[in-house]
Amino acid sequence: MRFRDDLLSSIEICAGAGGQALGLHAAGFRHLALLEIDKHACATLRKNVVGHPEWSGCEVIEGDVKDVDPFVHPQLEKFGLGPGDLDLLSGGVPCPPFSVAGKQLGEDDERDLFPRMLELVEQLRPKAVMIENVRGILEQKFAAYREMIVSELEGYGYESCGWQLIEARDHGVPQLRPRAILVVIDKRYAGEAKFEWPVGSGGAVVSVAEALEETMRERCRPHGARGQAVFDKWLEKARSRGGEAPTLVGGSKKHGGADLGPSRAKRAWAALGVDAMGVANDLESCVPERELFRENGPMLTVEQAAIIQGFPREWKFTGGKTARYRQVGNAFPPPVAEAVGRSIAAVLRPGGDGEAIPTPARAIIPKSPVVRQPQISFDDLAAANA
Repeated sequence: MRFRDDLLSSIEICAGAGGQALGLHAAGFRHLALLEIDKHACATLRKNVVGHPEWSGCEVIEGDVKDVDPFVHPQLEKFGLGPGDLDLLSGGVPCPPFSVAGKQLGEDDERDLFPRMLELVEQLRPKAVMIENVRGILEQKFAAYREMIVSELEGYGYESCGWQLIEARDHGVPQLRPRAILVVIDKRYAGEAKFEWPVGSGGAVVSVAEALEETMRERCRPHGARGQAVFDKWLEKARSRGGEAPTLVGGSKKHGGADLGPSRAKRAWAALGVDAMGVANDLESCVPERELFRENGPMLTVEQAAIIQGFPREWKFTGGKTARYRQVGNAFPPPVAEAVGRSIAAVLRPGGDGEAIPTPARAIIPKSPVVRQPQISFDDLAAANA
């Protein structure tokens, strides 16, 4: 089975619950496969992707990306991929090695998957590569490691577009969420059209009040005058505070159940009329006295947290409440992925009709043996997005 020649093809590693995939899909990429180790995130991907006509042929591969051979894996070999066939290889490799909330061990952290990403790039030789991480990777202490990554990619024949810090709020996401992104383009394409980083809204920010007004009204409406009072009080406070939400974090089993972040984030949520000490049940299973009628305001549901992350309401998360919230909190905002994806697509298909450039045959030999280390799961992502 060959993938369609008229679509930009992509494979994504560390796909999580689909934030980056959703954005790239909207930018015109059609995924051959989404690779993820977390079982709850994989269930979410299957729920939204499998059987959906717009995602036809997309494989959800559950397991450690270090164990996936892109040419002979049962779920990938049907595509008949060869070096240079793939348009985009992307992924949000694990953040804890670089997060300011952790020990910042970088390349010495066994969870670091940059080496595996580089191996896959060497094997697949995609036309473009997009890698996302937390802003901590841009700190001076990781300068040499960043240079090593770029140097190796340039050695494969790519032109680096550099590391860029992109703020989610500049792309319609009602949240303070800076992300570090690296893009490289095959030099044979980079000369045809210049890659330009998306500039965003130019200062216009979607507020929490705008983003959540509809869903908060839906939650309060069944409770009559008392619910209306809760809604009115929340809306007044959220509007008066204005602006975006603090950064959502996913947390882990090691750090208890879901809530909306550390103390500073909780104070910021309180200023927006939200009690951040937990996450509420969905509308149909709401416990109003515990979740809506709270002194500091209502809690957010998982769906509302997903809206704050930039997900559309039709994207459904699976698993228990805490598992679903962790998927949301650890996600890459879809609108940011879409913005960067459109810039990549503009280079690969300038004018919408870029022609394929033939790739010379080459032996697929990894530079070095893969050292098998346990891949991180969502349960280990405590405060990884800080």
